[in-house]
Amino acid sequence: MEKGKSQIRIGVVLSYAALFLSVAISLVYTPFMLRKLGQAEYGLFSLVNSVVANLAILDFGFENAIIRYTAKYRAENEFEKEKSLHFMFFVMYSIIGLIAFIIGIILILNIDNIFSASLTPEELSRAKTLMLIAVVNMSISFPLGVFAGIIQAYEKFVFLKTANIARICLNPIIMVAILMFGYKSVGILLAVAIIGTLFSLLNVVYFYKVLDKRISVSKFDMPLLKGIGAYSFFVFLNIIIDRLYWATDQLILGMYLGTAAVAVYTIGSQFFNYYVQISTSISGVFLPRVVELDVKDADGSLLSDTFVKVGRIQFLVLSFVLSGFALFGKEFIAIWAGEGYESAYYVALITMIPSIVPLSQNVGISILQAKNMHAFRSIVYLFIAVLNVVLSVALVKTYGVVGCAAATGLGCVLGQIITMNIYYKKKIGLDIPRYWAEIGRLSIPAAVSFAVCSLHNELPLAPGLGGLFIKGIIFSCIFMLTVWVKGMNDFEKGLLIMPLKRVLLRGER
Repeated sequence: MEKGKSQIRIGVVLSYAALFLSVAISLVYTPFMLRKLGQAEYGLFSLVNSVVANLAILDFGFENAIIRYTAKYRAENEFEKEKSLHFMFFVMYSIIGLIAFIIGIILILNIDNIFSASLTPEELSRAKTLMLIAVVNMSISFPLGVFAGIIQAYEKFVFLKTANIARICLNPIIMVAILMFGYKSVGILLAVAIIGTLFSLLNVVYFYKVLDKRISVSKFDMPLLKGIGAYSFFVFLNIIIDRLYWATDQLILGMYLGTAAVAVYTIGSQFFNYYVQISTSISGVFLPRVVELDVKDADGSLLSDTFVKVGRIQFLVLSFVLSGFALFGKEFIAIWAGEGYESAYYVALITMIPSIVPLSQNVGISILQAKNMHAFRSIVYLFIAVLNVVLSVALVKTYGVVGCAAATGLGCVLGQIITMNIYYKKKIGLDIPRYWAEIGRLSIPAAVSFAVCSLHNELPLAPGLGGLFIKGIIFSCIFMLTVWVKGMNDFEKGLLIMPLKRVLLRGER
């Protein structure tokens, strides 16, 4: 148990290290990429990735099932069932990979019919090449992805996160070299596919050599398969909905407005994705542990404690990021991306503001999955995803990228905040009033910091990144001091103080 907790703690730290590296590298690399590719080709690159990413729905929700059932059988010492489970998933994912390839080829053959109104003949030709590379990569990633799920179920977060950090560092180095040699979007996507496959193979080696596990041929356990199917159906439905909800805006913009609008929306979405990653860096390591608590019939109050405790930490970090982006994001995007991307600021802000609530409640998703009670969430998300598509189509011609973002933000408020909080309280038994009381207390110092810093944002400092950096440092100091004095509890302060104490003690030795 203690070793598992250590893996979780180190996993969270490494997750944030990976996130910091990913954001820092992306902030340096993306402007270089924009200028090398140009707005139109960058938009085409993003559009193809968005279309092919829809094939991820063929996962059918099995990725979460791998983690849940492996963790469950580990807790129950059902090792034979675990072996049967892994073989079954490997076979299913191999079949899924083949299906993904066939569907991808059909998409490539019909790409002229889908985008002929908004893409040039040259763009259509390049899109086919890009899509072929992406489809092959997606097809291979399905069976290899089984091993990452098993490793996560064994709570080997240090290995997973360290490998992820290595991949994050390697990707831009290879891509910069490719762009310098003039290979553009085709070369970039090919490099991403090769690097991703190599790191997936590293997971296979870890599975066999370190975990000392094997994929043994065995009969399919049909009762188990039925149970997995029942569990995975609503996870699968939720994957479809997530694609409808978060990814169709780029498809709609590509169909109605062309690659330039897709490029602008992609830049705004990139900042929103950083925001999401900050939240999932914490909550992503909790599913195996929540399953273990549920299997052992833990008191419901312990789940509420986890929900509120992690929610407070996530809200502290997210409110800091949101406040900073609201204050300085517009100026930063103008300097960073250049002319033509002004609307990206509003795309990011409109989606980030309402999302702070569901993102700080991400552990709730793990609780739903552990209890096998995630069906309602999927159904709710289906309705708001359809609403998002309808509103986006209605608003795109008049309001462009901002209209699509507004439709997404409205769906978040109706479904992810209002409806899901009622469900968490009434059906799951989580202490939602306590969550809102805790968040309310944290919001006051955060709001005060934002108000004070909005005044100093008008100070006549040096132009460009230098002045922006100075204002960012001032904001960070004011925010951290305010929430330290009036917001953070002893546990949260200890998360910062204890690592510093350990470093100092080691220094004294």
